[in-house]
Amino acid sequence: MATTSTRNSNSDGVQDKARQVGDDVAGKAQDLAKKARGPLRDQVDLRTTILGRQVKSNAADVRSVARQLEQEGDDVPARIAGEAADRAEAVGVWLTDSDGDKIIHDVEDFSRRNPWAVAVGALALGFAASRALKASSGRRYSTTAAAN
Repeated sequence: MATTSTRNSNSDGVQDKARQVGDDVAGKAQDLAKKARGPLRDQVDLRTTILGRQVKSNAADVRSVARQLEQEGDDVPARIAGEAADRAEAVGVWLTDSDGDKIIHDVEDFSRRNPWAVAVGALALGFAASRALKASSGRRYSTTAAAN
């Protein structure tokens, strides 16, 4: 009986040690993930700020086109261009003012609320990518054929 109790206590000790090692590994993995997120978050912040400034600049250009159209008497295209400029400026402000966490959170929220919009957007992106690849492969094929 003493040997059975000794085996159980040894077994419990090994399990405790394994649990402790597992916890240590999990803690170190979480620390590494936090360290990796920092530079990634900084890059997302920097890139979205730059993109936001570019979008706001483009919105200002579209707004000036809208004013010019309005002066020429083209009211409908001027109104459409003005609305497009307003929306682009709002996106630019959002990109400039938001940090990486907020952007990811907002995109996740939008995806949860509008799964069909995300699916349609992904389909459109896939179609555009396939067309671009097809066009580039056609040019490559014709260049290679001409060289031979």
